[in-house]
Amino acid sequence: MGRPLPSLNALRAFEAAARLGSFTRAAEELHVTHAAVSRHVRGLEARLGVLLFRRLHKAVVPTEAGRRYQARLAEAFERIVAATEEIAADVRERLTLSVEPGFATRWLVPRLGRFYAEHPEIELDLDPTTRLADFRREPIDLAIRFGPGGWPDLAAVKLADAMAFPVCSPALLEAGPPLARPADLAGHTLIHDESRQWWAAWLEFAGAPEVDAGRGPMLRDASLVLDAAAAGQGIALGDDLLAGDDLAQGRLVSPFPWRQPVGAYWLVRPGRRKPGSAAEAFRDWLLTELGRRS
Repeated sequence: MGRPLPSLNALRAFEAAARLGSFTRAAEELHVTHAAVSRHVRGLEARLGVLLFRRLHKAVVPTEAGRRYQARLAEAFERIVAATEEIAADVRERLTLSVEPGFATRWLVPRLGRFYAEHPEIELDLDPTTRLADFRREPIDLAIRFGPGGWPDLAAVKLADAMAFPVCSPALLEAGPPLARPADLAGHTLIHDESRQWWAAWLEFAGAPEVDAGRGPMLRDASLVLDAAAAGQGIALGDDLLAGDDLAQGRLVSPFPWRQPVGAYWLVRPGRRKPGSAAEAFRDWLLTELGRRS
């Protein structure tokens, strides 16, 4: 008969606290109380006869033994996740994708019919969220992220560079005031998504830093921002992926030629986990779809 192991809850509480350096943050991640994490850790230390943390005034620091134990447990948890996903894949091809809501609404979802037609054996679970996926703790296979790339422990495939530029409705452009140069934006409403710094950076890039980038509504969702622009409520910043269909269909127009590099869209997955056949199929389909733009 094998030796009895510590409880899984105690191991999870310890690993999270050691990784995060905080009982409070571990409690938040595991959706339990601070007291529960502390109780699990104390019980684990008593069972092992080893001090796993040094308790400071406002922090907890893993001991050398605690750091070694956390590293081994982290590997074990990843192997459990991988084994679970592998056995689940034998039953059905299910793929969970985390994606920013604006990208899902403006570009991905309108094209998914082609993916389903090519891969009827794959069931896609779409998780539209602005929160970054935590591959260590969530059943996420792939994620689409916007940014500079270079995330630690992730394998990333660049999907497309993002170039920001103003967009508005044709009716607004026709009604005026005129938009002959970037400085003319001073006479229009600027619509913001998440941060007013995006407009400030574009105006600096286009040579019109005197235009007040702090005015105008903030909608905090890329799809809502573009919908507001298409409805004639002001001028928004878009890129070729998010605004491409609206530009092609004439719902939006781009009044200026200036395109500012602001990052890229990436398909990411855990770097130490081999992608399954469903993830590889989706990656290949995605790159083919993006090739249709050029």
